[in-house]
Amino acid sequence: MNRSRSYFLSSIGRKQLVGVTGLILSGFVLLHMLGNLLIFCGPETYNMYGHKMVTNPLLYPAEAILVLAFFMHLGLALRLALSNKQARPDSYAVNAEGEKGTGLIKKTLWHQGIVLAVFVVLHLITFKYGAHYDYVSKTTGETIRDLHRLIVEIFQNPSYVAGYVVCLIILGLHLSHGFSSAFRTLGFNHPKYDDKVRKLGVLYALIVAIGFISQPIYVYFVH
Repeated sequence: MNRSRSYFLSSIGRKQLVGVTGLILSGFVLLHMLGNLLIFCGPETYNMYGHKMVTNPLLYPAEAILVLAFFMHLGLALRLALSNKQARPDSYAVNAEGEKGTGLIKKTLWHQGIVLAVFVVLHLITFKYGAHYDYVSKTTGETIRDLHRLIVEIFQNPSYVAGYVVCLIILGLHLSHGFSSAFRTLGFNHPKYDDKVRKLGVLYALIVAIGFISQPIYVYFVH
């Protein structure tokens, strides 16, 4: 028990937990993005996908894990940021450059996290708990939620589309560093592969961000 407690209280333990929870959330956002791409397939496919998701018995356990991972990731990351700031309250006279330097993305990770946390709350309010329209499935004849109609209505608002795109760009920046950093924190690092892991993180972030952004852009300009 003492070893377990010491692990959670240690800087290394917290960093590794941030990495693990970050990878869990990274997997979720990739799957969520792929689901969003079904908007290109029309109302039937999109609404049936949404219906199968909300009627899946594994939904509640999955949501519980995601909520726990989200708050652990945010809370531990903020705790680490504050600890680092307390340990080094004064900025260096000259910032390091090159590999030892701290880029703007890394410097603002916890700021990005707060923005994304607010975005997630607003996103849930808007879509998960938003207006409920009925849709009769052409495949099964069931009356299900017309999520497609809600998406189209929301993304007709240029202000909402602009804000959504900005938040997804921030998500992409966050993932571009966090995804590869998580692997390094968990010990999957080697000079031979570090650059490849970093590039993989950037590629992953681009795929996720572009995939998410394509939905509001498509809806706004096509519907």
